[in-house]
Amino acid sequence: KVTKTALAKKLGVARSSLYYRPKTPASDEELRKRIVVVMSANKAYGQRRVATALKKGKTSVTRVMRKFGLRPKICRGRRPNKPNDKNQPEALIPNILAILCPIRPFVVWSGDFTYFWFQGRFWYLATVIDVCAREIVGWYIANHHTAALITKAFEDAVRRTGRTPHYFHSDQGSEYVSGTYRLLLAGYGVQPSNSKKGSPWQNGIQESFYSNFKLEVGEVNRFESVGELIEFIHRQITYYNNIRIHSSLDMAPVEFRQTFSEIKQKQATTVAA
Repeated sequence: KVTKTALAKKLGVARSSLYYRPKTPASDEELRKRIVVVMSANKAYGQRRVATALKKGKTSVTRVMRKFGLRPKICRGRRPNKPNDKNQPEALIPNILAILCPIRPFVVWSGDFTYFWFQGRFWYLATVIDVCAREIVGWYIANHHTAALITKAFEDAVRRTGRTPHYFHSDQGSEYVSGTYRLLLAGYGVQPSNSKKGSPWQNGIQESFYSNFKLEVGEVNRFESVGELIEFIHRQITYYNNIRIHSSLDMAPVEFRQTFSEIKQKQATTVAA
């Protein structure tokens, strides 16, 4: 009969190692199940957002995801290099985001629009984002891209929030530099801000949002009607605002705004006391 001492000596290992039963596989399997639940509900989540959602360290989540080959079902491909803005004309309206980084909501809103080709025509989605909270505070969908499209989106933001920003940032698209839109902002006492022409990265928050949003919406031809498409877009915006963890906030935009508001109220109460 071979004793454990003799076997350990023959194998060149410590005798105690022969009694070791690794616990990692069991704990890894438990973590894998939790990761799968989160990724099933949030198809674009990668390692960082999964770790935030589970309140786990990114290192352990990354290791387990790699071990079991867990990857987001929706992945953004490599984005092309952005063009050099050298020799591009300066905006007539200065870019406030070049000198101001808002640290509270309702200081700077940003606007832009994108399109979906559906049933033989383009449908346009205009959005208004609070630059600090990353929240979509207003949006509008139409089959045209005129000043009316972005005007309706801004008015929707005012209606939903009951607020207006100090500044509104956009690119120099014809809709945003039109007299109609300038008068709208002036009527609300809002200062305009523009990116330089040919410099979409200067409105990077909107660019990033649409890059991810259109991937998560997916192939629109699966919908049977315009009504279904619009309904899904509304649901996806609600998901983005209230559930989807934003990588720069480590929480959903609405949660960030509410947390900020609670902190300010506590500070005001403390000062009053």
